[in-house]
Amino acid sequence: MGRDLFAVLAEPARRALLDELVAGERAVGALVEATGMAQPSVSKHLAVLADAGLVRVRSEGPRRIYALDPTPLGAVDRWLAPYRAAADRRLEVLERRLDAVAAAEGTPREPRAPRRPRDVMRPGRPRRRDA
Repeated sequence: MGRDLFAVLAEPARRALLDELVAGERAVGALVEATGMAQPSVSKHLAVLADAGLVRVRSEGPRRIYALDPTPLGAVDRWLAPYRAAADRRLEVLERRLDAVAAAEGTPREPRAPRRPRDVMRPGRPRRRDA
């Protein structure tokens, strides 16, 4: 890994490419079409992502196929963990306050479903951006 992961992820164009690759492997041409970026720009950003270990590339005839490699994102997830925990604690305080207000008003709140811990490394349904 040549570059700082956070510097790599700071670039919106690279995040847009990662968003496209969440759904699966894509050829450069498909990424150009999906993002609206010029092919040289897409290739430049893919090279940076590959250098950071965030994408893998394979050749299929004359085409180069790119795929997301989420392994380095574990470092980002670990860095975010204390901030996520702090936000969760604040939400729990807010929930207790809302329960107390509802009880004082005599209108009990519906219990909410327990929250699942968020984990960027857990596979799930990819989120698609609206173009």
